[in-house]
Amino acid sequence: MSDLVAKTAIDRRLAGIVQPVIEGLGFELVRIRLMGGRTPTLQIMADRPDGGIVVDDCARISTAVSAVLDVEDPIEDNYVLEVSSPGIDRPLTRLKDFDVWAGYEVRVETGELIDGRRRFKGMLRGTEGDEILIEIEEAGAPLTIGLKFDWLSDAKLILTEGLIAEMLRQRKASGIPDGTEFDEIDDSEGADEAEDGPGAPETRH
Repeated sequence: MSDLVAKTAIDRRLAGIVQPVIEGLGFELVRIRLMGGRTPTLQIMADRPDGGIVVDDCARISTAVSAVLDVEDPIEDNYVLEVSSPGIDRPLTRLKDFDVWAGYEVRVETGELIDGRRRFKGMLRGTEGDEILIEIEEAGAPLTIGLKFDWLSDAKLILTEGLIAEMLRQRKASGIPDGTEFDEIDDSEGADEAEDGPGAPETRH
């Protein structure tokens, strides 16, 4: 079964290099993207298994990942490394994410048309086998549908008051000060990308 952590061939290669480093520090790789531009940007999202990553954690990951990338040298051109948390309205990139965040609103896209549509929005109801379950509105009534995980091209949580409350609870449980702000970033994948979480300063290579 595939996942949405790394989409392209180069992303998968990079994930194979950095994932052991990130997991060795006690974190999980949530998403990795090498994005083009005048100076390419390597965006890494990481989190603790139980949530609650902070800026100092991102800095530790950035330092460790930079070291291994300097040795492996998988990117020919100069690039900028960005390490951040997944943010509040986080991407869902692994099958287990859809169980962890069941009960929250989600927006998913499929690679191919499913019953004439690619985009689905509704309440996440977990998984069943290799399918994710979403409760959508159909003709004014709730309907739970199943989408095979391998059909998905993108998935993320929708920012709601309930989701914010859960993130604040996680931060409190992890000892993160209530005053910690979430910085908004410009993501070249689309204007729909919303707030990102705390991140380390950019590292140039």
